Amino acid sequence: MNKPFSQACENNKRPILEVLKNAFAEVGTVLEIGSGTGQHAVYFAEHLPQVSWQPTDLAENLPGIELWIAEAKLANIRPPKILDVRSQPWPVEQVDGVFSANSLHIMGKAEVEQFFQGVADRLLAGGRLCVYGPFNYGGKYTSDSNARFDQWLFQQNPKSAIRDFEWVSELAETASLSLLADHTMPANNRLLEWVKRPSL
Repeated sequence: MNKPFSQACENNKRPILEVLKNAFAEVGTVLEIGSGTGQHAVYFAEHLPQVSWQPTDLAENLPGIELWIAEAKLANIRPPKILDVRSQPWPVEQVDGVFSANSLHIMGKAEVEQFFQGVADRLLAGGRLCVYGPFNYGGKYTSDSNARFDQWLFQQNPKSAIRDFEWVSELAETASLSLLADHTMPANNRLLEWVKRPSL
């Protein structure tokens, strides 16, 4: 099979990296949820050599990710693991970094809730969570293109939708995550950065 390719990943990897350089500066291991094609995993592992990168996705996407990893030949990227956010507890070790791109709007609402439950369980205190994608604010789209994209998502799967920032923030708060930054990104996207609070 040929390596899978996402033009969106190619377009957004550099702006995302500029944020991750600071967010993951003190992080040892990053768990990536929904690695997709594997492009992000390889690019970020290459440019963040101090980080051990753990790609994960549903079983059907692992062969494509493995092709990207095999070609890259990077010592700091681990073999991809099967991870379905609905299967709790997640079959991975605890980490001090979690990253996910363009996933929360693909998942249904119940899966987004399970995403934050899994992060709460697997992210160590002081660790960072970085989530990239489009979000609504105050129940409103931030652009006409996001409104059209949301309509397209619904046509693909009625459970998919651009998520409200406020709702996601509530889930993060319940997961003992404090928002550090809401980064403005190209193409009407955001990168939300949280830190895990210590247990009381």
